[in-house]
Amino acid sequence: MVPEAREDLVVTQATPQDWPVISRWAADEGWNPGLSDGPAFFAQDPAGFFLGRIGGEPVSAISVVRHGADFAFLGCYLVRPDLRGRGHGLTTWKTALAHAGSRTVGLDGVVAQQANYRQSGFRPAHRTVRFAGRAPAARCPAGVRSAAPADLPDLTAYDALCHPAERPRFLARWLTTDGHRTLVRGDGDRVSGYGVLRPAHDGLRIGPLFADTAEDARALFTALCAVAGEQQIALDVPEPNAAGVALAEEAGLTPSFETARMYTGPVREYARERVFGVTTLELG
Repeated sequence: MVPEAREDLVVTQATPQDWPVISRWAADEGWNPGLSDGPAFFAQDPAGFFLGRIGGEPVSAISVVRHGADFAFLGCYLVRPDLRGRGHGLTTWKTALAHAGSRTVGLDGVVAQQANYRQSGFRPAHRTVRFAGRAPAARCPAGVRSAAPADLPDLTAYDALCHPAERPRFLARWLTTDGHRTLVRGDGDRVSGYGVLRPAHDGLRIGPLFADTAEDARALFTALCAVAGEQQIALDVPEPNAAGVALAEEAGLTPSFETARMYTGPVREYARERVFGVTTLELG
């Protein structure tokens, strides 16, 4: 049993100014966060980020971001390596989890922590595998274009079909942040998928990659690879989506990291078959 943290650990809400510390810790753990993730994360729930400090120095972090009245997502659960095993993480966890209230909470748990998450009431839904490698040489296919500001309502509605909760505030920033490239697949006025490419600490990340069909996903992925220009890319694929796994493998990407999507309770139905790549491991 991990002991409770000493009384001099103080857990408070984090601010956007604290994000560089959290992002650096996440990068050190191999999560490879995007360089501009912070503003979009805080836009969804400004009160959903927490830091534990000792003597004013950050030693632990966590986020419990609320998505509407029924769902929250836990991420960024980190403790400074030199202070692990002292209960600081557990105290930070308990403090922050209260922010979720009665909502079902989801997370993407690394292998080493999954047993601990089970003890806290989380149950696995599926594995997610990160596929990484150099983007194959590609040209943008017909039927895929860059998103425009006028697309935001349609993309927000499409995203709501592919995620356990609506997240308009997050998307308004995620789809338009400097350095993020959002591509849309559609037939006339109807969206049949979209994907986002963003710079990360190591190469580029694709997320989300949502599409009606494998053909739509392939067109979007090819277009995103064309934008990437043979740089290093990474895509987090839910393992049950066999077409998504095949897409990554056929592109020459290889598994480099895995997590388990876990929930404390039921989530609303969404189109899991359209999720060829999750948005992030921090916000779902």
